[in-house]
Amino acid sequence: MSSVDRSKFAIVGGGLGGALMAIYLGRAGHEVDVYEMRDDLRTSTIAAGRSINLALSHRGICALQGVGLAEEVLSQAVSMPGRMIHSPTASLSFQPYGEGQDQVIHSVSRAALNAALLNAATRQTNVRLIFNERCTRVDLDSGELEFTNGRTGVRTAVKDRIVVGADGAFSAVRRSMQRRDRFNYRQDYLEHGYKELTIPSGPGGEYLLAKNSLHIWPRRSFMMIALPNADGSFTCTLFWPLEGNASFAALKTKRDVVDYFAKTFPDVVGLIPTLDQDYFHNPTSTLVTIRCDPWFVEDRVVLLGDACHAVVPFYGQGMNAAFEDVIVLSERLALHGKDRATAFAEYQRERKRNVDALADLAIENFVEMRDHTGSHVFRWKKKLEKTLHRLFPNWFIPLYTLVTFTRTPYAAAARRARRQNRSVVAVAVAVLLIGLIGIAGLIW
Repeated sequence: MSSVDRSKFAIVGGGLGGALMAIYLGRAGHEVDVYEMRDDLRTSTIAAGRSINLALSHRGICALQGVGLAEEVLSQAVSMPGRMIHSPTASLSFQPYGEGQDQVIHSVSRAALNAALLNAATRQTNVRLIFNERCTRVDLDSGELEFTNGRTGVRTAVKDRIVVGADGAFSAVRRSMQRRDRFNYRQDYLEHGYKELTIPSGPGGEYLLAKNSLHIWPRRSFMMIALPNADGSFTCTLFWPLEGNASFAALKTKRDVVDYFAKTFPDVVGLIPTLDQDYFHNPTSTLVTIRCDPWFVEDRVVLLGDACHAVVPFYGQGMNAAFEDVIVLSERLALHGKDRATAFAEYQRERKRNVDALADLAIENFVEMRDHTGSHVFRWKKKLEKTLHRLFPNWFIPLYTLVTFTRTPYAAAARRARRQNRSVVAVAVAVLLIGLIGIAGLIW
């Protein structure tokens, strides 16, 4: 192991990944400054329509356990052991995610989780949180940063820091890296966007839909989902084409919205009393996948989370993957001490192939959620997978289980799922042939 490192770090971005990274670095003895361009969300109002809840699963829980926060966060979460499918005729079908009480995902408030992480960071005397500071320049050769205060416009230079870019899909730190020679960057937008709506709680905080479920309204080329909040409300997210006959662009009036929802989502339209106002007031946002490399510059700058691997949200792994980044990066820094260049290189080598695999899985799962979850064939397939897993637990593990309830690397999970599917098809064909041969023998 290399000598112990007690470097000074500047984390650009005080969101979920940046705040958790600050805690890990602070606990390792580093001096850490976190610069966030927004107000302190603990004392400000969150804009409507901006992802107020997320799905926390095993990888993210492991990261929170590493700093003693898992119990606190889970105490405020709503468990979801399965998905509730809403058909066009308003009939319901519940599909468990896994086997046993430990195979559940958890709906957590983004704001509450971020606040818990920021509070934990401030409890460490070697971590400072600095808000309303937008990163406007990064000198990758020296590691010098420049920030501009969002209220006063005053510019501040920050020197002699190791830079962690945790500033999201449109990262200022990554943007500076993109101007360097031999930096690879790719972004892919879906033709779908999303808009968030809210089903308020009933009298006394009553849940108006089944509480412990991730609700899905699959409608072939698009869908709506809803996650429960601790206050009895649900956050609905409509994933819909941005353009075309059936799209966000097609609904132009309040009557268009009400009529369309009454026809397409008959069991939910009456649960959103301010549907037309919220639809036009809340933003329509885009869905992007971002891949890039390298993730670091020598021993001075490194990227984390969406800044280097933004994925679409259909596997519920974006936050969990970022938290797993924090685990791996922290482990490599602890292992290599002052040899940060090696630590950064190993971190990228371990994570990039896996988050690239996750990006593909997330897009594939969008098709599954919107097109297949409502079909009888899909439900039969899922029952078969669970049966095979129950009978042969070491041979067959469903892909969703590997991704959501273990820390199996994403790329390894995808490879194993493909291998298992080929085996199942081969067994099914063999059984069919044996049956046909048997029938032919009886006829003969």
